[in-house]
Amino acid sequence: MSELFKQGETIVAIATAIVPQQGSIGIVRLSGGSAVAIAKTLFHAPGRQKWESHRILYGCIRHPQTQAVIDEALLLLMMAPRSYTREDVVEFHCHGGIIPVQLVLQLCIAAGARLAQPGEFTLRAFLNGRLDLTQAESIAELVGARSPAAARAAVAGLQGKLAHPIRSLRGRCIDILAEIEARIDFEEDLPPLDEGLIKSQLEEIKAEISAILATADQGELLRSGLKVAIVGRPNVGKSSLLNAWSQCDRAIVTDLPGTTRDVVESQLVVKGIPVQVLDTAGIRHTADRVETIGIERSLQAAKAADLVLLTIDASSGWTDEDQEIYQQVQDRPLLLVLNKSDLVPTLPPVPSLGGSPLPVVTTAATLNQGIEDLENAILAAVHSGDLQAANLELAINQRQAAQLIRAKTSIELVLGTIADANPLDFWTIDLRSAISSLGEITGVEVTESILDRIFSRFCIGK
Repeated sequence: MSELFKQGETIVAIATAIVPQQGSIGIVRLSGGSAVAIAKTLFHAPGRQKWESHRILYGCIRHPQTQAVIDEALLLLMMAPRSYTREDVVEFHCHGGIIPVQLVLQLCIAAGARLAQPGEFTLRAFLNGRLDLTQAESIAELVGARSPAAARAAVAGLQGKLAHPIRSLRGRCIDILAEIEARIDFEEDLPPLDEGLIKSQLEEIKAEISAILATADQGELLRSGLKVAIVGRPNVGKSSLLNAWSQCDRAIVTDLPGTTRDVVESQLVVKGIPVQVLDTAGIRHTADRVETIGIERSLQAAKAADLVLLTIDASSGWTDEDQEIYQQVQDRPLLLVLNKSDLVPTLPPVPSLGGSPLPVVTTAATLNQGIEDLENAILAAVHSGDLQAANLELAINQRQAAQLIRAKTSIELVLGTIADANPLDFWTIDLRSAISSLGEITGVEVTESILDRIFSRFCIGK
């Protein structure tokens, strides 16, 4: 991908989501040395409007050969280096829909632009020094954010709240390396190396890396969310629980066993965390082939879930059927839900399962009771009540976590080398590895294959 950038081509792409009859504005974006020239062949601005940077022009887009009007539009000019890519950037703001933007896109390509690859605009911003790699990744995370908390974490990354500490850590490692190498090259001219100070500095760096690494799981929750499966025998109120939780009639509710034949899905946000809730078919022995398929899918959903809500009927208590279902899902994280609590004066006893009692939540789904307790119990079950993702300002992704783990391991190896009283040359080997790993996070040291892997996940136009 970066090889294409080196050719200096002008790229073009549709920069907005295109949905029939849904979008009022559609944007086609050009970036590169020929962007303005291409725009002038297509866009006709009446009157004496000036083609100057950061101006919006009004006019129409015409076919360069037939002069047929393609669309009435606005043109936004952003000249280098004051643009997203630090190249000349032109945006056609057309009427929304499929046809206008597609026609404009084809005209730009016919005029000499090349269709951009996924993430190529942001790649150019990175290669031109406008963004570091953590900021570029934050842009993709902001576009794909599934909750306000995820969006806030992405904006924090875009503002450099991850890049700044990483640069600081890398700079301190470089300073330590310089001190060590100076003693190697000029040992007779310099005072002895303060080994205790070096160890103290490395321990501080290691502790700060560990603190940043601690955000990895929370960051993954923000980005990917939780998959929660509601399972149980028929008529325990699974669908009612989903409807009460989602505050809409997502699932059909009747008194007839086997009403839910397939997995019903709902997307929620719980304390800033995206949650995919799966209402599954009631699990029981049945000769109905269609219902059997639904039950098989229910068990598959439970096995793929991050958390299983094993739901029982409080008015019936724990039954042999509940025990059988438990045996099939006991390998997953479980939360026991006593539903229909409004139908009994006292709650039934719950057996100790797996040698220890399961977390229990009491609900009355038809009365919309116990939902907040359920949400709190879910978060507590995931992270033992220590989840703070809703207020998280820093959340690293898997790639960044992998490099931080490498850096931390390298620092530990340096400390081991010092403890073993090995020569100074040995200290520098793993210290250089730590510096390299930290540099890969921000993109100071990065290979083309890594760039290809990161930016290929972006949408075209971003």
